[in-house]
Amino acid sequence: LAYKAFYPAAIPFAAMHIDTGHNFNETLDFRDFFTNKMGINLIVKKVQDSIDAGRVQEEKKINGSRNVLQSVTLLDAIAELKIDVAIGGARRDEEKARAKERFFSHRDEFGQWDPKNQRPELWTILNGRKNRDEHFRVFPLSNWTELDIWQYIATEQIPIPSLYFSHQRQLINRKGILLAASEFVSPIGNEYYEERLVRFRTIGDMTCTGAVESTASSLTEIIHEVAHARFTERGTRDDDKLSEAAMEDRKKEGYF
Repeated sequence: LAYKAFYPAAIPFAAMHIDTGHNFNETLDFRDFFTNKMGINLIVKKVQDSIDAGRVQEEKKINGSRNVLQSVTLLDAIAELKIDVAIGGARRDEEKARAKERFFSHRDEFGQWDPKNQRPELWTILNGRKNRDEHFRVFPLSNWTELDIWQYIATEQIPIPSLYFSHQRQLINRKGILLAASEFVSPIGNEYYEERLVRFRTIGDMTCTGAVESTASSLTEIIHEVAHARFTERGTRDDDKLSEAAMEDRKKEGYF
């Protein structure tokens, strides 16, 4: 939004959503509300279209996640729209692979990320030089923490999805991850539905985003809770628990 405000004519600006089809309804409602309120051009690219075109193959297992499939849809969109810079909100304190990122994360002509060949950014000198078909993922909030984010939201009174506040929800406990019951997530084996008071610290696909038990129903209560948390919000994500290098492997293939 800052880039749009300072350079409205020079830099075309849009928000992009890579839609896996496994979304929380609250997320989609807020997406539409916020982009309309801010007058932002919203571009939606669907993983289902990539599946239908044979670009990716959906997992056959029950309750399979489409999270990994997003990379192909994203890279196809970047190539189609000739995007030079894609701005994201990832932070270094979220996950160890993201701690290796630069502010200007260089992607080659195949959209791949090489963590061993990132450009130095000494004294915050950022190198935006790129070749044809290359692009950057830019992370302005890299050095912010989860607590910084919540304090800023509270100070500026920024609207956020209701999922971040505590609410009663039907869940399935899958290996310690509290997944929201939905048409995409149903009990397997000895699992069962249970209702708990929870909120979400991070929001992604319903198939891999876990809730945390919480009574925090206001920004003040969330800030207090985050200040005393002993694990990052990515600790609630089932997709990050596939292996020690799960996030890094996905990022190398083009994941945000």
